[in-house]
Amino acid sequence: MQSIVILGSTGSIGVQALEVIAANPDRFRVLALSAGGANLELLIEQAIAFGVEVIGVSKNGERARELVAARGASITVIDGAHASTEIAAITCDIVLNGITGSIGLAPTLSALQAGNKLALANKESLVAGGELVMKLVRERGAGYLLPVDSEHSALYQCFLAGKRSEVKRAILTASGGAFRDRADLSGVTLSEALAHPTWSMGPVVTINSATLVNKGLEIMEAHYLFDLPYNQIEAVIHPQSVVHSMVEFNDGATIAHASPPSMKGPISYAIGATDRVAKATSPIDWSAPHTWTFAPIDPKKYPAIDLARHCGTLGGALPAIFNAANEVAVDAFINGQIAFVDIVTIVAKSVATLESASSSAPRDLADVSAIEEDARRVAQALTAVTN
Repeated sequence: MQSIVILGSTGSIGVQALEVIAANPDRFRVLALSAGGANLELLIEQAIAFGVEVIGVSKNGERARELVAARGASITVIDGAHASTEIAAITCDIVLNGITGSIGLAPTLSALQAGNKLALANKESLVAGGELVMKLVRERGAGYLLPVDSEHSALYQCFLAGKRSEVKRAILTASGGAFRDRADLSGVTLSEALAHPTWSMGPVVTINSATLVNKGLEIMEAHYLFDLPYNQIEAVIHPQSVVHSMVEFNDGATIAHASPPSMKGPISYAIGATDRVAKATSPIDWSAPHTWTFAPIDPKKYPAIDLARHCGTLGGALPAIFNAANEVAVDAFINGQIAFVDIVTIVAKSVATLESASSSAPRDLADVSAIEEDARRVAQALTAVTN
C-alpha cells in the first residue's frame, strides 16, 4: 500500500487524486494534506473522510483549528507560509505536489530532500528552479520524480518504446485554449478566458492555456525532466486533447499516448509509482468514430511559445523571470487591471528589462526568491503603466 501526502488537496489535481485514492482503498493511504486555506471546509472534510491526522494551511490557521474542534476531530493543524514545505517532509512513499505557481518550489525541494518520491503537477517548480530540483533527483535516482502533467506523463510512457539515443524529438500537444478558433482577442473577457472547451482546471492554469503560456512552461518542464535540448521539443495544436504527447524516433516512427481528456490517468500512474491503477479513467470508445486533428501553432497569435523557448534556451534566471512576470500579469487580468492581450506583452517586456543581468542560474531557493521579486516588481510597474 502506498502512503501518500497531497499538497494542494482542495485544487483540481488534489480533488481528483483523492477520488482515485477513494476508488482504490487497498492501494493507497493518505497521511497528510495541505492547501492554501481558502476552502477550509473542503480540506477538513477531506481529512476526516480519509482519516488524515495532519493538515497544513498557509493562511486561516486559527479558523482551521476552530473547525476541526467543532467537528470533534483529532487533526493537527500546521499553519503559516511554510506549512506545505513542512508537510512535504513527512516520511511517506510519495508526495503529490498539486500546488499552482512557483510557491510550489520549496515543497518540491523539501519532499526530495526528505527522501520522498515526488509526483509533480507543479510545473513551476522546474521552470523556476529546474537545476535545483534535478540536482536532487540525480542524487536520489530517476524514479524519485514522476510527472503528473498529462503531456509529460505521456512523454514518460512514450519514451519507454525506445532508447534515448534513438529519440529525434518530443512533441507536446496543446488544446489551443478557449480562443483557438477566435482571431480577434482584443475584447476577451475574464469569463470567456475561463471557459476552456476541453479541460476543467483552476483559473490560473485555464488562462495560461488560453495564452499558451502553459505550453511554454511545459516546454521548459520537458527540457528538465527528460534532459532534451530545446530544438528537440515541439508543440502542436490538438483540439480534441486525446493524444497527450508524442515521441518521434530516428527511424521515422512516432509513438503517441492517447486517452480521453482526464487527469486521473496521469495522476494514478504517478502516485502508483508507474504501476497502473485499474479503471483509473475511461478508455477511448473504439465503437464510435473519431476525428483527431493537429495543426502548427501560429507564433503571431501565440507569442508566448517563442518567448518561453527564448528564455529556456538562454537559461540562467530567465525561466523564473518568465514565470513570475506571468503570475503578476495573470493576476492583474483576473482583477480587471489589464486586457487579456496585455498578459504576454507584460511578460515579454519584463524579460527584456531583466535579460542582460540574468545570465546566472539560481544557486538556491533564496536566489529564486530574489529573482522572482525583481521580476514581479518590473511586471507590476508595467501593469500600472498599462492600466
